[in-house]
Amino acid sequence: MKKVITYGTYDLFHEGHYNLLKRAKALGDYLIVGVTTEYYDLQRGKLNVMDPVLKRVENVRKTGLADEVIIEDHEGQKPEDIQKMGVDIFAIGSDWVGTFDYLKEFCQVIYLDRTPDISSSKLRENRYPIVQLGVVGSGRIAPRFLSEAKFVSGINARAVYNPKAESSREFGKRHELESYFGDFQDFLENIDAIYIASPHETHYNYAKQAIEMGRHVLCEKPLTFTVKRAEDLYALAEEKGVILMEGIKTAYCPGFMQMMNIARSGMIGEVRDIEACFSRITPPGFREMVDQEYGGAFLEFGSYTLLPIFKLLGCNYENVEFDGIYAENGVDLYSKIHFQFKNALAMSKTGIGVKSEGQLVIAGTKGYILAESPWWLTKSFEVRFEDPTRIEKYSPKFLGDGLRYEIADFVSKINGNEKMSHCLTREESVAMAGVVERFMEERKQGRRGKY
Repeated sequence: MKKVITYGTYDLFHEGHYNLLKRAKALGDYLIVGVTTEYYDLQRGKLNVMDPVLKRVENVRKTGLADEVIIEDHEGQKPEDIQKMGVDIFAIGSDWVGTFDYLKEFCQVIYLDRTPDISSSKLRENRYPIVQLGVVGSGRIAPRFLSEAKFVSGINARAVYNPKAESSREFGKRHELESYFGDFQDFLENIDAIYIASPHETHYNYAKQAIEMGRHVLCEKPLTFTVKRAEDLYALAEEKGVILMEGIKTAYCPGFMQMMNIARSGMIGEVRDIEACFSRITPPGFREMVDQEYGGAFLEFGSYTLLPIFKLLGCNYENVEFDGIYAENGVDLYSKIHFQFKNALAMSKTGIGVKSEGQLVIAGTKGYILAESPWWLTKSFEVRFEDPTRIEKYSPKFLGDGLRYEIADFVSKINGNEKMSHCLTREESVAMAGVVERFMEERKQGRRGKY
């Protein structure tokens, strides 16, 4: 008898799950299905799981395809099960190609094709319809988004749009997407939500068109270049009843939220100064180095450095000053932005041609928080005090590239759960657009000074 084993979360059980189990069953005589527990899902980075494990087990049983259902609850269980149960074939979806090759030591490993065109109408129930998402753009960040989306329950990243149809087709095939488009309206007709990962200057128009068609929007930073356009987009999203989110992934990371809560708690007293730096030496041919109008250090990294400033000091600064080092083509290689608040100061430092210590320092009247580079991922930080022997160290959990946290929040909001709305508020997003607007005007006029 040839035994086959497969594993999965099987959350919001749908036709894609059924077809995968059917293909696995056809490989042998006896199918064993491992269903993950909530705890193990969280440990392995799977977010936003909605159905409890017993319900997911029952849904697998109802298919009639599984000869045996087991629970997967810890790392390293797969080779244990394979050896203990005499398994001949390990089968899993093709979106995990290569991940489980290490199991070839124990049995044959087969990656099964995904089911195309999984629509919400084919779901077992429509309590939480699976969000059918399309990616706008096929540049550097789009593959990372697709990799992270696999770890979020309730979303199916199924399509890509690029105005260059050939680029769209190549990207779609390379990442095994169900469809790819060179026409934006056709693209919008086939999805529920979009993730905008295209060049900065295209964000506003893509977001506006999508919202007008009733599509939810997760947009990479910067959302817009002006306050008016940011306010217009949020107002339009409210009118159309859809979700609009600016994708600054740091805002949604557990460690960053923990750090903000500690800063607000009074542990370091009243916050009086914030210095946030994000710098990275960038290859000369990259867009941010050559795009005279929309490139540069601040437009690339400024949203990250502004985030803790507005989170802790609010959005109503009294004045702001800009200083920078510019390349011959007008691109800012290094920018400093100085803020003055009623009772505090702050500075944003960003660089693409100058390397600095990429740290975040939050100074208070009783102590300070130090988060070393890369603080925007917030894998660790320290709280320090006047007494040098008193140091509180924190190492919060951080999974993958960090994008899965903002994706999970996006899906939760679409499903009507606003519990994470504080991560990045509408007011903060609009305020960031205001700084971007002032920065671009200052750069255009070739001046430095106060506003």
